[in-house]
Amino acid sequence: MPELPEVQTVVDDLNRKIKGDTVVDFWSDWKKSVRMPIEKFTREIKGKIILNASRIGKNIFLNLSGGKTIYIHLKMTGHLLVKSQISNLKSQICGKDYFSEKVNQYIHHIFYLKSGRTLEFSDLRKFGKIILADTDKIQEIKEIGSLGVDAMGKDFTQEKMNEILNGRKTKIKLLLMDQGKIAGIGNIYVSEILFEAGILPNRPANTLKKEEKSRLYKAIKKVLKKAIDLRGTSDSDYRDTSGAPGRFQEVLKVYRRSGKKCPRCGTIIQKEKMGQRGTFFCLVCQK
Repeated sequence: MPELPEVQTVVDDLNRKIKGDTVVDFWSDWKKSVRMPIEKFTREIKGKIILNASRIGKNIFLNLSGGKTIYIHLKMTGHLLVKSQISNLKSQICGKDYFSEKVNQYIHHIFYLKSGRTLEFSDLRKFGKIILADTDKIQEIKEIGSLGVDAMGKDFTQEKMNEILNGRKTKIKLLLMDQGKIAGIGNIYVSEILFEAGILPNRPANTLKKEEKSRLYKAIKKVLKKAIDLRGTSDSDYRDTSGAPGRFQEVLKVYRRSGKKCPRCGTIIQKEKMGQRGTFFCLVCQK
C-alpha cells in the first residue's frame, strides 16, 4: 500500500499538472469503488475547477470549486496517472513509455479534463475508493476523522510524539504503524525508521529513554523526507503520475534485506513476523 512519501509525491505531481484544470466528464467500469451512483457523481463534478490537491496521512484529496472534494484512497495496488497527448509523445521520443508497462494498464476510472488531459486510476486489485464530499465536512468521514497526527505535519512535534509513546506498552513498530496515533507510516518506512534510530521493533514504547525518543523523532522526519525526495518506494505496484517507479527502494537498508549484511556492521539482517507483517532489523545496530 502506498505510504506517506508515495502519496505526497502524487499530490505534488497533481498540483503541478492539473491544478486549475476543469473536470468535463468521468468514466468507470468498476462502480463499487465510487461511493455513490456514477451518474450522480459525474453530474456533481462536471464543470468543477480543480483548486488543488492535498493529503492527510495516506489519503488524497482533489479540492474542487463549489465546495466539493474528491477523496481518493489508493489502497493496495492503486495509482493515479496524468496523461496528455504531449506527455505521451514525449515518452515515445525519450524511449521511456511508462504508461505502456503492464502495471499501468489496469485503468478502471478516468477523469476527463478541459485541457485534454486525463487523470486515470490504475488499480489491479480494485480495492481503491473514490468518495465525493463537502470540503468542509472531510473530517466527518470516518476514515479521516479517526486519523492521528500526520507524520510530516507541523503538529507532529517531539512533544506530541513523546505524548503518544508515554505509558504505552505496545511494541514500538506497531505503535508507529497505528494510523489512529500517527498517520502516514507503513511497513516499509517503519523498518527503515527504526534502523535509522537504532531501536528494535519489538521494544515496548514505554521503555524508550529520552535520547532514544529524540533519535526516533529525527529518524521519522529524515527517512520520510528522503523518501519524498526520491519519489517514493516502488516495492510493488506504486508508480507516480507519469507511470514511473520511485527510487527509494535503491537505498533501503533493512526492509526486505533479510539474510543480507547490515550496511553498518555487516551482521546478517533478521526478519520476523509482527502484526502479520514482515519486520526487518539488525540485532547489533538496534537495541
